Amino acid sequence: MIVKLSKPEIRSYNWLIWKIALGCLAFFILIIALTAFGVFGPLPSFRDLENPKSNQASEIMSSDKKILGKYYVQNRSNVSYSQISPNVIHALVATEDNRFYNHSGIDFGRAFTIIFYNLIGKKQGGSTITQQLALNLFSERSHDRLTRIRQKLQEWVIAVRLERNYTKEEIITMYLNTVDFGAYNTFGISSAAATYFNTTPDKLTPDQAALLIGMVNGPGIYSPIRHPENAITRRNFVLRRMTEEGYLSDGQAEEYKSKSLGLNFHPSDHNEGLATYFRSVLKKDVQRILNEQDLHKSDGTPYDLDRDGLKIYTTLNYTMQQYAEEAQKEYMKQLQQQFNQHWRGRSLWKSVPDFGMLMDQGMKRSDRYKSLKQQGKSDEEIRQDFNTPTSMNLFTWHGNIDTTMKPVDSVVYCKMLLRNAMMSMDPTTGYVKAWVGGINYEHFKYDQVKMGTRQVGSTAKPFTYSVAIENGFSPCMQVNNVPDTIYNYGKPWAPGSNPSETVHGMITLRKALARSQNWVTAHVMKEVTPQPVADLIKKMGITSNVPAYPSICLGTFDASLYDMTGAYGVFANEGLWTEPTYLLRIEDKNGNLLYDHKARVVQAMNPQTAYVMTYMLKGVVDEGTGWRLRSKYGLRNPIGGKTGTTQNNSDGWFIGITPQLVTGVWTGCEDRAIHFRSTNLGEGANSALPVFALYMKKIYANPSLGIKQNIDFAQPKSGINVTLDCNAYGQQQQEAAEVDNKLGF
Repeated sequence: MIVKLSKPEIRSYNWLIWKIALGCLAFFILIIALTAFGVFGPLPSFRDLENPKSNQASEIMSSDKKILGKYYVQNRSNVSYSQISPNVIHALVATEDNRFYNHSGIDFGRAFTIIFYNLIGKKQGGSTITQQLALNLFSERSHDRLTRIRQKLQEWVIAVRLERNYTKEEIITMYLNTVDFGAYNTFGISSAAATYFNTTPDKLTPDQAALLIGMVNGPGIYSPIRHPENAITRRNFVLRRMTEEGYLSDGQAEEYKSKSLGLNFHPSDHNEGLATYFRSVLKKDVQRILNEQDLHKSDGTPYDLDRDGLKIYTTLNYTMQQYAEEAQKEYMKQLQQQFNQHWRGRSLWKSVPDFGMLMDQGMKRSDRYKSLKQQGKSDEEIRQDFNTPTSMNLFTWHGNIDTTMKPVDSVVYCKMLLRNAMMSMDPTTGYVKAWVGGINYEHFKYDQVKMGTRQVGSTAKPFTYSVAIENGFSPCMQVNNVPDTIYNYGKPWAPGSNPSETVHGMITLRKALARSQNWVTAHVMKEVTPQPVADLIKKMGITSNVPAYPSICLGTFDASLYDMTGAYGVFANEGLWTEPTYLLRIEDKNGNLLYDHKARVVQAMNPQTAYVMTYMLKGVVDEGTGWRLRSKYGLRNPIGGKTGTTQNNSDGWFIGITPQLVTGVWTGCEDRAIHFRSTNLGEGANSALPVFALYMKKIYANPSLGIKQNIDFAQPKSGINVTLDCNAYGQQQQEAAEVDNKLGF
């Protein structure tokens, strides 16, 4: 039955509908107004919009403008609009917000037609890119419906404010810098491009861009690593949307759809990548500088190295760092095999003094022991745990391996691993070019370049000879190589000399240093006395304790590789000690300078003495313990250096100098009691020098690095008055003797 309404009734119903509509509109406006005034929760201020907060990784830059690594809570690095490929922009707009350039933050037409779009297959979310940016910047998506409604209202308000304060290009750039790209701590398009394709955002191809943008709304389900089939399907959908919006032709889209994912996967991890030990040491230094210099952000809060996007500029050269790590891996793999074979079939408990104590120390230092102690386990329960086979991940030079073994056996395994460290620097500027603090940061985090000190052995001998040269001794002066005893410093001291390595008879100081003769070195120390030698060592940058005793001439003191390499820089730098420098400056995320490092410079020795010492150190390579640089590795250019082997072969050293690079290498086990039992294997010439040689060969093979082979150490501008031609020196000595005889002396 149809009831016909009168005109007054129709007017009454129409007015009711209008009142309801106007009431809803008024209520909606009221809710928006209340949201804008922060009644339902605080909103970001204009200042916050100008400086949106997002956890941004701090970047470590090499001298050749490459990223060595990052410090982060979220692996996020910002890029500018010009650094993003148009393919990324097109993929994002086509998939997430095809009316992005036409709305003012909220696309009401899109919101009301979203159901229709989904029905016809053009799946798009209800939020604009600007709204998604608002959510990314200032809140986290809630799963509670009422809270989500409040968040949606806040997103609308923030989106409008963003549109008023930023250009479309700025909004889309901020969005791409903040979006989450799934696992592996990957935030922002820069990190995503590096993680999944090992490239930069400006070089992303349409299919690569489509894959990454496809992950935006489902980084877990569309992960190309965990769900490659889903990732391909999603990528192809994005490519189709790019075609529908006119960014790609049908033919181009089909070509890209037919391609494989083409991943070049490089997940970011603090334990991986280049210069892991260096990055760890640097982080502590930067944090100390920020605290000591009381550096704060504009809002008065202290800088957070893991969140505030600082730029840390260092002296390390990316390519040289690669070469250093490659050289270590190449030779230490061989040396570890020698070491394993050397000890095969021998009982460590019988051959190594106090091996039981070393095992006990190793067990108590382990993370496993500390964890069990925190759980309240007794010593007996802990020992039982260490003797129970379990799954373990072990480092090997062929890669980490998963195996099942007793934890106590893993302690033995680690004790028998040779450790190695290297540092390379420019002697004139002090700039550190390469830093390898250990063999594997993931498993062994202790840095052996700067943090650790070891006995330096014969690498200390040049310090004593330097004092002698400073006092007028000639490198051509001959000394009888016989035992000598030094008194008046406590118990009389007379070093031994390996019979197989002793050169008997009269030999020059240059040859004595070249062949590392202990007796001649002791004789020189007796002549110059210990205090001047200790003083010189400290002037050359050694920060550890160096007592003024005769034995320091043979390197009985401990020093870091960092200090020793810096000290040898004095010889190559005309007597100037330039502080080894690896941190140049720190900038905030906007490029404002926060810290600028100035290296200290000290005139440690006379330029003539330094030049004479380069002549003597070249003798080590030309005719002494460093000869295999010439014979085995074919390095014919001017190189000086000194090997070092400590008591019982516990430490092997080689420090090499060229006019442009000084490089120190150390090798040894964690515990000094574990070592090669024979000097021919444990000496620095075998355990450290080859790493230096392989590194230098790689350096010289790359002319772009500017490290030249055809240059020698420069003579002092004032000239030299020391005879370096030992034949001429011998003739002068003979003529002087004849004159003395004629005069009755």
